Amino acid sequence: MRTILDLLEERISEAMTALSGQPECPAIVRPTADPKFGDYQANGVMGLAKKMKTNPRKLAEDLVAKLDLSDLCDAPEIAGPGFINLRLKPEYLNVRLKAMAADIERSDIDPVEVPETVVVDLSSPNVAKQMHVGHLRSTIIGDSLCRLLEFQGHHVIRQNHIGDWGTQFGMLIAFLLEKDPTVGTGGDIEIEDLEQFYRSAKARFDEDPAFADTARQAVVTLQAGDAQSVAVWQRIVDESRRHYQPVYELLSVRLTQENERGESFYNDLLAPVVKTLKDKGLAHVSD
Repeated sequence: MRTILDLLEERISEAMTALSGQPECPAIVRPTADPKFGDYQANGVMGLAKKMKTNPRKLAEDLVAKLDLSDLCDAPEIAGPGFINLRLKPEYLNVRLKAMAADIERSDIDPVEVPETVVVDLSSPNVAKQMHVGHLRSTIIGDSLCRLLEFQGHHVIRQNHIGDWGTQFGMLIAFLLEKDPTVGTGGDIEIEDLEQFYRSAKARFDEDPAFADTARQAVVTLQAGDAQSVAVWQRIVDESRRHYQPVYELLSVRLTQENERGESFYNDLLAPVVKTLKDKGLAHVSD
């Protein structure tokens, strides 16, 4: 079933065209900002009156006299210089609500005629850290938007841009390997430990120049694909996922590992981009 807004727009636009003889007469129907003025307001008469060089209120009066919305609304009211206020009939709303209740699957709402592909970036937890209340807004609002868009018939790409790359992982890798060289092949890690490891590694990085150099080198080896560094990094990512995935399931948020596109996803794509920029003289290495 068509929306109420579409029905009102069509009916009033047709009446405006019949009254004025103009080929295109948008009714410009919008929900009212204040319920005391009704449910909807049509503002198109103002623009039409200007085009016809006539009094907008008189034009609104002539339009209302010819307009038949009796199956949808109470008698239209003219406000100000030519605004038309519309209040829906309770009987009509009752019919619409019954139709929605009878259509359990779609609530009497038709899919869009031209579906689009929509990318929604949501949640984005930080690997090696606990999720906090700040992630709640993005997760819930993002998932709600995805559901609404999917219900309308759009193709939705859910993008969970997790923070899983950067200098901080050099610190963690260096610190974890220092504590347990087997961490990449089976050493025990729990997410609670990672929180403390992160704080300790950060303190070492800030206070110990030698460790900071080791951490920076760990970033380089990780980005270069060093097997041991990648193995430790992957353990950190996996342990983090085992923490935030149950949160999604508890909240019925439709996010899985397939929706993840972390910062690491772009690592292999960076070198060609940098090369192109250098070749075109758009970038250079500075001191």
